[in-house]
Amino acid sequence: MKSIFGLSENIAAAASYIFGPFSGLAVLIMERENKFVRFHALQSTLWFFSLMIIGVVLGFVAGLPLIGWILGWIIRPILSIGSLLAFVSWVFLIFKAYSNESFKIPFIGDIAWRQANK
Repeated sequence: MKSIFGLSENIAAAASYIFGPFSGLAVLIMERENKFVRFHALQSTLWFFSLMIIGVVLGFVAGLPLIGWILGWIIRPILSIGSLLAFVSWVFLIFKAYSNESFKIPFIGDIAWRQANK
């Protein structure tokens, strides 16, 4: 089945993950018909935007004068693990979309699934 720009749906779905929430949002805006592609685009947008917000908040807290000094030794490893999680999930989700699979990230995937199938 074809999708935006005449791409096959697995290519369009995988492309929605390439630049995280930005490509997900672009594909979501352009794709109106294909529910598989819309699901992956929305999941990409929600997942990577959530990771970005968590990273910004933790980075901000780690940079605070007293709290950052006290909690920094906990927050910095969490940020490192979070970066690794983001990279691994990025590669995994691209692979799943390219393989024509609708892998759902817990909670976020359910939201994306419901919205894409409306």
